[in-house]
Amino acid sequence: MSNIRWSVVVPEDTDRALRSYLARTGGRKGDLSRFVGNAVVARLFELTVEDVKERNRAQSQDEIIAAIEAALAG
Repeated sequence: MSNIRWSVVVPEDTDRALRSYLARTGGRKGDLSRFVGNAVVARLFELTVEDVKERNRAQSQDEIIAAIEAALAG
């Protein structure tokens, strides 16, 4: 997978806190990019879960379980 370069702006205190954390934990070259990439993936997962929960709010738990079981069976 290729990498894409981003230019992002964050508050100075956020930058300082993250860089301090990375330094305390033995951060190496590329750790800042990995941290940001992992944070984006985690946030996208959270948003996806929220979307699924909202979409499923109209169904009962029994209907959801039945749909899952049907999908797994077949």
